[in-house]
Amino acid sequence: MKNLGSLPENIPALNILDSLGENIIVSDKQYNVVWVNVKAASLLSQVVPLFGINDVSQIIGMNISRFHKDPSHQEKIMEKLTGTHRARITIKNHFVADIIVNPVYSDEEIIGYVALLQDVTTKAEEEKRKEQLIQDMSIPILNIWDSTIAIPLFGSLDIDRGELLLSRVLDSCTSNGNQYVLVDVSGLTEYNAETAAYIKKLYDTLRLVGADCIIVGISSELAVKFSEHKFTFSTFATAQQGLEYILNFRK
Repeated sequence: MKNLGSLPENIPALNILDSLGENIIVSDKQYNVVWVNVKAASLLSQVVPLFGINDVSQIIGMNISRFHKDPSHQEKIMEKLTGTHRARITIKNHFVADIIVNPVYSDEEIIGYVALLQDVTTKAEEEKRKEQLIQDMSIPILNIWDSTIAIPLFGSLDIDRGELLLSRVLDSCTSNGNQYVLVDVSGLTEYNAETAAYIKKLYDTLRLVGADCIIVGISSELAVKFSEHKFTFSTFATAQQGLEYILNFRK
């Protein structure tokens, strides 16, 4: 699909990029930095001293390989890049960030790249966040009956917490022969595509080991979001309804 309309002359494209609230870095097709927006310049002014660079303006014209621990590995990734590339990176063991890189095309030929740095935190803040996630998951797996366990979810369900949840639940089912897993999502404070992906992954994984995943705590708002993802597994508004569903199968 092509873009629509045209930019007014009184709204320069660079001003739009500066107003997005993202850290934006543009490079040419040889991976030399050609432009960074105001927000990225402010962020990089804290980062470049870690690479022995005194002034952030010095990065203009500098090859991005200067900032990679293994330039050859990064070059292989870029050579094959035709669409979006996402990664979680650690910068000099001090900063942690999500990076999103997209090629810029003209007449079906790559003429450069645009990179976004998101969710930038210090390594200490990242470790603290992970510790908090582990604490959030310290809620024990509740044994309801011999073959039934319940998992209450609270807060958010991102990649770290999602993988930990999968590991713990799968281990419990394979070790104890659980046939039913009651997952209570009423305590989730946010629900997005990543949350949906892990709930679906949990359901699919449990099916492979012969366990049935029942989702309870579905509010009317959450029901609408679930319908958007076209889930086909069992969902209930309350834990009681979920337990009654299991009891009917156990009879």
